[in-house]
Amino acid sequence: MKEVRVEDAVGMMLCQDITEIVRGVRKGARFRKGQIVREEDVPVLLRLGKQHLYVWEEDENFLHENEGAAILRDLCQSEGMEASAPTEGKIEIKAMMDGLFEVDVEALDAVNEIDDVMIATLPQHTPVCSGDKLAGMRVIPLVVEWKTMEEVRRTAGQTPLLRILPYRQQNVGVVTTGSEVAHGLIKDTFTPVIEGKLRRFGLRVDEHRISDDEKEHTQAAIEELIACGMDMILCTGGMSVDPDDRTPAAIKATGAQIVTYGAPVLPGAMFLLALYEKEGRQVPILGLPGCVMYAPATIFDIVLPRLVAGRMWTRQELRHLGVGGLCRSCKTCHYPNCTFR
Repeated sequence: MKEVRVEDAVGMMLCQDITEIVRGVRKGARFRKGQIVREEDVPVLLRLGKQHLYVWEEDENFLHENEGAAILRDLCQSEGMEASAPTEGKIEIKAMMDGLFEVDVEALDAVNEIDDVMIATLPQHTPVCSGDKLAGMRVIPLVVEWKTMEEVRRTAGQTPLLRILPYRQQNVGVVTTGSEVAHGLIKDTFTPVIEGKLRRFGLRVDEHRISDDEKEHTQAAIEELIACGMDMILCTGGMSVDPDDRTPAAIKATGAQIVTYGAPVLPGAMFLLALYEKEGRQVPILGLPGCVMYAPATIFDIVLPRLVAGRMWTRQELRHLGVGGLCRSCKTCHYPNCTFR
């Protein structure tokens, strides 16, 4: 690549797109990279404010920005994704399926430490739908050294930096707790909320039990759902510190290991996650606080997509949700397109 005066560029190949902006009318490339400059293009280029141009000259030590971007694409893209054609040296990747978006954060951060390249993605563990934009990448200069891109390849490793985990078909059981519901004093308004959130992932409530506030009764309901073959069990209500709220004790009494009781998330601080393991089965058991019933977005929305994709949370991961764990309670909820995660 070399720099020449516009008047001297006739017959040479452009190295970059040249954008024309007409306010309120259009913004786009008037000249495309790879285009050969003609005599009649000179006055147009001058009107666009171009006094000098970058034109291509072969050099085996350098790659064009589009070729460099293609290397970044190949390091990122995996099954269930499609990539755009290069536009001004930039490539975007979109989802072709629904699922949970995952990033090899350590490797991607290491790639972004290398000069002259960049990759930007959605946040880790974002639930995505087919057609959603996942990532954008480009080479910063118009040409990049081969040795830089070789370093990028070594740093990224052999596994794609991005992937989409498909949601798994699961049987979900719900235990609604509360003597007031069990005795017919009030209507169960919690389960319909759960059903709506499950539908987003193609799931439903397969088995439903209602228990009063006795720990042994709630324990028996959970164990019955385990015996029915449920892959995930959601317990609603009874999660606070009131003396009648005994759901955490009932979950623990089943023999399930408590991953966490409490999380640095609002709404959702009284959330509980446990894991029941027996004879090769692993059944997540969730204790859902009352906020899930009335708040548009809570900790349940954060943890559910990953569980549906077959990824269990660790205690450390849940306890590290504090940064971004405060919902702004917007009048119109935009979750998950917001800072709450």
